[in-house]
Amino acid sequence: MSNYKIYTRRHFLQDVTLGGGGLIILGALGFRIFKDQERNLIKAISIDFEKCAGCRTCETVCSAFNNPITIDGEQMNGLGNPYLSNIKVHHFNPDVDVPVTCALCDDTPCINACPVSPDLITGRKALYRDNNMTIKNDIERCIGCKQCAKACENLRGGIIHPNPITNKPERMCTLCDGNPSCVDNCPFGALAYVEMPIDRDLENLAPAKIAEKLIEQLYQLNV
Repeated sequence: MSNYKIYTRRHFLQDVTLGGGGLIILGALGFRIFKDQERNLIKAISIDFEKCAGCRTCETVCSAFNNPITIDGEQMNGLGNPYLSNIKVHHFNPDVDVPVTCALCDDTPCINACPVSPDLITGRKALYRDNNMTIKNDIERCIGCKQCAKACENLRGGIIHPNPITNKPERMCTLCDGNPSCVDNCPFGALAYVEMPIDRDLENLAPAKIAEKLIEQLYQLNV
């Protein structure tokens, strides 16, 4: 007899959330991050894999909002090229869809890896966290060394991508000025804004790691 517990996608999400495993908790991707230091909580986005259909609507609306175009002097949302999105849906076989985006990690391994000296006035490196808790890059000071992307890849799954021409980091979540397009436009309600511990485990955010655990639980398969 199998020793596997029979999970639904929702049960697995709940177990991971309540257990602090952090496999499904993908960080705050929209809304302003709210930290409750007294209760050691952070508001962030979780993914309900029972609802996610892998439709990539989140990618399209994210790209459109964050890459606006100007027509006849009027700025409007861009074309929505998924390649430019700050959230990425990864597809796996057996059928598992894994959306991931910047977790806005409390310990900021990407910023720690930036070799640029802090500015004497602002105290910021080339890569820094702004007042909304999102990760920003100072294009003028960035040297395109890709150390931030390597740190993200090694520790958190590789959300940051160097520009293929300049090597400067891209794809960090902007929170869409506090009104995340991905959350608002998900047709299946798969993205949710919830409270979770500030010190949540973020060591297994790589899409393949998430998929491996999901496949094991959903299909009772070892991969």
